[in-house]
Amino acid sequence: MPRTKMATSAAKTKTSKAKAKPTEEQIAARAYHIYLERGCAPRDPIEDWLQAEKELLGLSKKSSRKSKVVFIAA
Repeated sequence: MPRTKMATSAAKTKTSKAKAKPTEEQIAARAYHIYLERGCAPRDPIEDWLQAEKELLGLSKKSSRKSKVVFIAA
């Protein structure tokens, strides 16, 4: 079945939303949660902010999935 213009534009909309930059409010909320997860221990708030940005953009190690190497005995 051929794609219609409507289906194509809907797919583009979903893609652009997925790549949308997080808002300052979203970053602030995530930075605060990072602070809470750390047990409210002191740290430079800018580091929390930058970590939150990376996570929300999908750039952090925490949010990315790595392949697991499995060795099988022969």
